[in-house]
Amino acid sequence: MTNNKADTIEDYILKLLAQKADRQVELKRTALADEISCAPSQISYVLSTRFTAERGFTVESRRGLGGYIRITLLPEEPDQKQLLFRGILEAIGEETSFNAVKSMLDVLLQSRLITRREAELSAQMAANLYQSAASGNMTASERAKLVRSIFVTLAKIS
Repeated sequence: MTNNKADTIEDYILKLLAQKADRQVELKRTALADEISCAPSQISYVLSTRFTAERGFTVESRRGLGGYIRITLLPEEPDQKQLLFRGILEAIGEETSFNAVKSMLDVLLQSRLITRREAELSAQMAANLYQSAASGNMTASERAKLVRSIFVTLAKIS
């Protein structure tokens, strides 16, 4: 199955979920497959790989006559996310090393609050800031302020 078709299925289901106030949608596997022009097994594949508990979904399925698939988007725990970002921001100071910043990015990546791309871009920005500080072009205080701004931006987009 190509990622393109999987992306199409995922996007379709996510759009349906976004339209529901109760964050839940009930579908018929074959009807959905017909609508998207794919095999029902492709729907099953996307459900099992992209709509997982780790990604914040529950999927309930009943086969047979009158069968359905019920997908529910679990409520986010913004408090956990906010606490994590707040802790990171409080930990960043003039003495914070580049390795500590990389570890903070790894925590966010492992928590699935940022993507690998965001982590890599942020790490590169931080590396440039540490090089500028080492060469005397920037004070440790200025560097800490800019590193904090990277994490503030990540908090806003995640």
